Amino acid sequence: MMHLPLSLAAALLLPLPQAAGPPPSEPFGVQVVDRATGRGVPLVELRTVNGLLHVTDSAGWAAVAEPGLMDQEVWFSVQSHGYRFPADGFGYRGSRLKVAPGGRARLEIDRLNRAERLYRVTGEGIYHDSVLLGEPVPLRRPLLNGGVLGQDSVLSAVYRGRVFWIWGDTNRASYPLGNFHASGALSQLPGRGGLDPAVGVDLEYFAGEDGFSRGLCPIEGPGPVWLDGLSLLPGAGDEERLLARFMRMKDLGAMHEQGFVMWNDEREVFEKQGGLPLDAPLFPLGHPTPYRDADGRDWLLFCNPFPAVRVPATAESFLDAAAYQGWTCLTEGTRWPEGGFTQEREPPFDRDGDGRLRWGWKPATAAVDGQRWAELVARGLALAEQGAWNLSDAATGERVLPHGGTLAWNEHRQKWISIFLQSWGTSMVGEVWYAECDDPWGAWSPATKVVSHDQYSFYNVRHHPFFDQDGGRTIYFEGTYTATFSGNPSPTPRYDYNQVMYRLDLDRIRGQTSISPGPEQDPGRS
Repeated sequence: MMHLPLSLAAALLLPLPQAAGPPPSEPFGVQVVDRATGRGVPLVELRTVNGLLHVTDSAGWAAVAEPGLMDQEVWFSVQSHGYRFPADGFGYRGSRLKVAPGGRARLEIDRLNRAERLYRVTGEGIYHDSVLLGEPVPLRRPLLNGGVLGQDSVLSAVYRGRVFWIWGDTNRASYPLGNFHASGALSQLPGRGGLDPAVGVDLEYFAGEDGFSRGLCPIEGPGPVWLDGLSLLPGAGDEERLLARFMRMKDLGAMHEQGFVMWNDEREVFEKQGGLPLDAPLFPLGHPTPYRDADGRDWLLFCNPFPAVRVPATAESFLDAAAYQGWTCLTEGTRWPEGGFTQEREPPFDRDGDGRLRWGWKPATAAVDGQRWAELVARGLALAEQGAWNLSDAATGERVLPHGGTLAWNEHRQKWISIFLQSWGTSMVGEVWYAECDDPWGAWSPATKVVSHDQYSFYNVRHHPFFDQDGGRTIYFEGTYTATFSGNPSPTPRYDYNQVMYRLDLDRIRGQTSISPGPEQDPGRS
């Protein structure tokens, strides 16, 4: 007779394990709202004790559908860029919630940023959690639009009565390589069939037969194609022309070729209009803004964030490399050398009889923008007070080094305003600032930080003047939220490598010198 081990014999007497029950029919919903406005806050991380992560969608909702956590009290740590949840007696920032199928909870969080985070513009699952919870959403395609999972760096212009959007490299669901020839979409303007910009942007992508956002700039040859300086200009007969500079890239810092392109309405693509030498000293760089000089002549200023290149405001001039002028303190004809100027290779400054730097617009001469000027000062080749691009922190008086951004005339402030990034702030390129001036080349006000990110990038910020409200008091801007360049090893699900929209009340900038909670009222709330 065979004798079974006691442990095995006991196991045979145990009842068979039962199949797990069905998952909860309805998830548990948590909405995180701004304590001051009651509006849902996107991009808030809710993390359980065992590390499960939920990130609120564009309405501030997180859908929790963990079968093992249902009908339990669950602790959720709460954190978000530019927002802060109250701490308990042990310093933990979070809340214990009774999780149950179909249940709801509301958490209030305090805003530290001056600008208010509104929603994600691009990517998959913009309202993922709201849809799961059966909550209302403003977009026609709240889950997947144009097959887009992620998009880099926005350009925008109002073209023929609609907003024309351009992005760079675009991710798709079916393969790690997506569209590298510029993606685009259209949207209706607010008040003309479009959403209030406080609510969202309903995009209609230019898509291929497979439904995925297709390349709008099919320049032949290897390498991704990027666009810059998207500009709306009158052509022959005052017809609107949409133009840009293209770059066919080898890598982040080197090009195969560059040149000009123009939008073809019939073919719905950008067509090549001519090339630019790779060493051309001047070309469209950054975001354009219209400007009329004292002589009544109209120009386009290309700003990144401050004006360093200009061209007469016609399509013919845009396509003429010789028509561009650079704002510079270098002698006419100077090119910016690879690696920049050094003590051994000093810059040929243009000086007056008293030795002062002579700034002005010059053809065929390297522009000296904010970044190049900062480089000259850092290398001891120029004194900071000799330049026009000196910015200081309104709170501390410390110097702020601009990285990129936009410039626009603001009716409410009756000043030129800039939304720009900081290089090497509390994050590498995740800090957004505001400054203003009476003249684009004059003295700028002390700068005020309006958005901060914790070890995360938010680069290529773009203010959209066509969304301005309240006579320009309320402005909207977006940027690329990405872990790239940040050193953060944990990209935020769904949000990473996508565009996020912010809103700023300019009246709350005046007289403030530190990051503080947001407005008591929410005029754009729907």
